[in-house]
Amino acid sequence: MVQSSTRPKIDAVDLSPNIPRLMAKEPSSRGGVLGHNVPHRKLEGILSNIYHVKFYGPISLYILLRIPSNFRCGTLCPNSSSAAPSPFLPVDENETVTRLSTILRSGGVNDFCFKRVAPDYYDWPLESRRNALDASSVDHLCKSIVLVNTQASSNILDCSDRNNSKYYVVVVQYTARFNAEAVKQFLYSLNEGKIPKKRFNLRLAPEETSIKLTGFEHNAVTCIGMKTNIPVILDEAITKLKPDFFWLGGGEIDLKLGFRTSEFLEFVKPFIVPCS
Repeated sequence: MVQSSTRPKIDAVDLSPNIPRLMAKEPSSRGGVLGHNVPHRKLEGILSNIYHVKFYGPISLYILLRIPSNFRCGTLCPNSSSAAPSPFLPVDENETVTRLSTILRSGGVNDFCFKRVAPDYYDWPLESRRNALDASSVDHLCKSIVLVNTQASSNILDCSDRNNSKYYVVVVQYTARFNAEAVKQFLYSLNEGKIPKKRFNLRLAPEETSIKLTGFEHNAVTCIGMKTNIPVILDEAITKLKPDFFWLGGGEIDLKLGFRTSEFLEFVKPFIVPCS
């Protein structure tokens, strides 16, 4: 579809003629997944995957759907809460995949892969996410979170000193409970006690700060290709996973990056801290 200055005219898509019409912004009384709180991006992703077209502009203003109650993730699944979600979707060689792949290969990383997941991936339980990625276990599903040292000295404003940085990215398992106190103790010891312990207080950075520093939005954060060279802390438990291949965010909400642990350690050179 070619972008133009005028809004394209798209005819209504009838996925099920026996189901009453449902506007994209209307709640569904029949279990349809496209209700009041579904963002336009999710609707756009679903339609793009089905019809292989690119949409421009606020599509909810001019697309009218008839949605069956068992419509999920661009597929028709059985009406069962135990039904497995759709598998991962083909990865398009878009700007994010190309950029991050180039960074990894130029750094000598060879054992990695990207997988595109369905728009409602984060609504699934961990076991369903594991199935979608074909991960070895739910323990192999990890996330990157940006932390800010709220008690850093007034002259510590950036990440130029990785031993005493204003910000850190911590990679932990979804199944683990992050222990901020362990990171505080690690940083205190790393600086050989020269910085008072009270100067370390790690808290989750505001979302707008995380986006500004990394260039990635919530649920898309990865420690590869960040805008800022933020020092990375890897939970020690991840280094003990068998097999040694784990998953984390891939730069977009529905894009996941699988990584060989040994190559991650060599490329990222994170601090390894038992922090869960």
